[in-house]
Amino acid sequence: MTLEDRIKAFVLLGKAISEISQEEFDELSWKIENNNIWFTPDQTRLAFLAISEMLEENKLRNWVKAYHLEDKVEPKDIGILMAGNIPAVGFHDLLCVLIAGHHASVKLSSSDTVSIKWLMNKLFSIDSRFASMVKFEEMLKGKDAYIATGSDNSARYFNYYFGKYPHIIRKNRTSIAILDGKESPEDYKELAKDVFQYFGMGCRNVSKIYINKESSLIGFLENINGFQFLVSHHKYLNNYDYNKSIYLVNKDPHLDNGFLLLKESTDLVSPIGVLYYEYYSNLEELNSKINSIKEKIQCIVSKDAWFESSLPFGQAQCPALEDYADGLDTIKFLKNLK
Repeated sequence: MTLEDRIKAFVLLGKAISEISQEEFDELSWKIENNNIWFTPDQTRLAFLAISEMLEENKLRNWVKAYHLEDKVEPKDIGILMAGNIPAVGFHDLLCVLIAGHHASVKLSSSDTVSIKWLMNKLFSIDSRFASMVKFEEMLKGKDAYIATGSDNSARYFNYYFGKYPHIIRKNRTSIAILDGKESPEDYKELAKDVFQYFGMGCRNVSKIYINKESSLIGFLENINGFQFLVSHHKYLNNYDYNKSIYLVNKDPHLDNGFLLLKESTDLVSPIGVLYYEYYSNLEELNSKINSIKEKIQCIVSKDAWFESSLPFGQAQCPALEDYADGLDTIKFLKNLK
């Protein structure tokens, strides 16, 4: 299979995702939610929309062009241990392996067993040659290289078992927002997307905001009522209620709008239903704070992307093909395998 064949197949996959019938999507999203109650149909639709946009032909070609990939490669068997925090979160790794001409042995997360198989079956129906390039396995032993995504704790486990092989092993990351007090009501609504999409479970979700004035907190809480529907999800509501009760019992100062708790903290990763905030006095202090945690940050958002190397509000969950998790270039890693 040539590189051109692979590109065309993934372009067609993107079109198949975007053109899925309502009946097929309803059946699929029911299976996905039945496997993981956090993966509601709305969240699945968001994830699939992001994948279909990722697979637009011009985006795929521009991405691949930068690496000068070859038609003929000696295929390696790449073990992929996928995360399961948001629907189809492991798709990008699988795309990288297949577009580079390698084979993938995939261990799915128990939290996401449906979406990836559906996507691959669609791909196999587009070009049956991919069926021999993808295997789903429970034990990934003796592979040529590994790509594993998990927590800081699981990363130690992965290093123990896979450290002697070429590998990419990812750890916990999260995302932050920078506010300077010039935000509009519309900006706050866009920021809320970065906080609440996928119930805040993705590494690209904002779990903490940095502010220089208290009015930013009030402005944010007053302009995000469009996300009040979150408390209709019983698991989200349970987390919100639990954290609220803890703060009340401990008499921890916090702000509350009925579906989100804002709490001042120097910690980075907030629980579900909570958003941490921290004050900064000036840019020098802010940069110092961020530099001290940069290895834990996946992305930063700010109004109109004014802060250096940040994305605009509302764009955290819209990664480009070259926005690699943990900043580790997966295609470069695969291309350099010997």
